[in-house]
Amino acid sequence: MDTLEDGMSTALAHRVRLERDARGWSLAELASKSGVAKATISKIERGETSPTAVILVRLANAFGLTLAGLLLRAEGHDDASRLIREAQQAVWRDPDSAYLRRQIFARPDHPVEIVQIDMPPGQRVVLPASSYANIRQAIWVQAGPLSVLEGGEQHLLESGDCLGFGPPSEVTIANNGMDTCRYLVVLSRS
Repeated sequence: MDTLEDGMSTALAHRVRLERDARGWSLAELASKSGVAKATISKIERGETSPTAVILVRLANAFGLTLAGLLLRAEGHDDASRLIREAQQAVWRDPDSAYLRRQIFARPDHPVEIVQIDMPPGQRVVLPASSYANIRQAIWVQAGPLSVLEGGEQHLLESGDCLGFGPPSEVTIANNGMDTCRYLVVLSRS
């Protein structure tokens, strides 16, 4: 297993700077395109702070990438194999919610990504509508209850339930249960 909790911050800092420089964007331009404060981006690029999932999603979207795409580039896996063994599946922990994200499958030349999330009890993540602008997504709950608030519509999911997301809107994913909730996210780029 490739745990991204420690060494990934440095790689992400470098990758965000590379992506910004490749586009010729100033900090202010990236801040404007992503909705992330210029000071926060600067701290990320200098490795002074570890970005949360929400911030990474916003930055990735500004670059025209998914979160998985940004993480793969940070790891240097632009030419990933079609076979991804469990030991090769990148794992990252969100510093804000402490959820654990395992990248089960992602390739730059394939439209489908599969991610496994372990959401601790009492935790939530709020993702902006821009996160879903160029993707279609479904969540399949493997264990525990999960609450999904999507565009004002509340969905209460139990183990085995699957929810396909509608048009892009702000989404709150929460584990209001007493145990860790495990779910799979399957998405395709449009």
